[in-house]
Amino acid sequence: MKRALSGALLILGALSAQPTCNQCSATYVAASEMEAYKQRAVANHIIDQQVRAVDIGKAHVGIGMVYRGKLDKPQNASVAEHDQVSEVYHIIDGSATLVTGWDIQGAKPRPPDNEAVRLLNGPGNNAETIRNGATYNLKPGDVIVIPAGVGHWYTKIDDHISYMMVRIDPDKVVPLKDEAASKADLAKSGR
Repeated sequence: MKRALSGALLILGALSAQPTCNQCSATYVAASEMEAYKQRAVANHIIDQQVRAVDIGKAHVGIGMVYRGKLDKPQNASVAEHDQVSEVYHIIDGSATLVTGWDIQGAKPRPPDNEAVRLLNGPGNNAETIRNGATYNLKPGDVIVIPAGVGHWYTKIDDHISYMMVRIDPDKVVPLKDEAASKADLAKSGR
């Protein structure tokens, strides 16, 4: 009897579930737009650009285009950590060594007026190193998920690496950016 009642409650719960984003629209980003951001990055030495940031109900999701040039050794204080925004990288081309881990050393908060804090990935820290981190050799087609609070650190980039980044922003700390704002952004020379 208990099993039948549990099953009935489960079915009723599923039938009464409502979408977390009521009458939201899908967001489409053409490959040509992503490529335009990549080309601007290469031409103007820009690493990270927000292409879109959309409201999906309970969270915001950002789509970024990242291009990083050759790196023979890590730069000082180049470990990044984001307190509230998780990131997913899909490697498009190039290769690099990425170290991740939660035990970051020498962390210093990024100032609130920092462009990355305001527009890309919210509050967080830069640090000197990651103790006992996991090392990944990234190549085209790879995907890596970096939860909020996990440090990430490029220790080597062979020639370059470019990747699409999906930012998961449950606290909605990053402003929205629609297609019109993206086009206006791309129309600017440089950044």
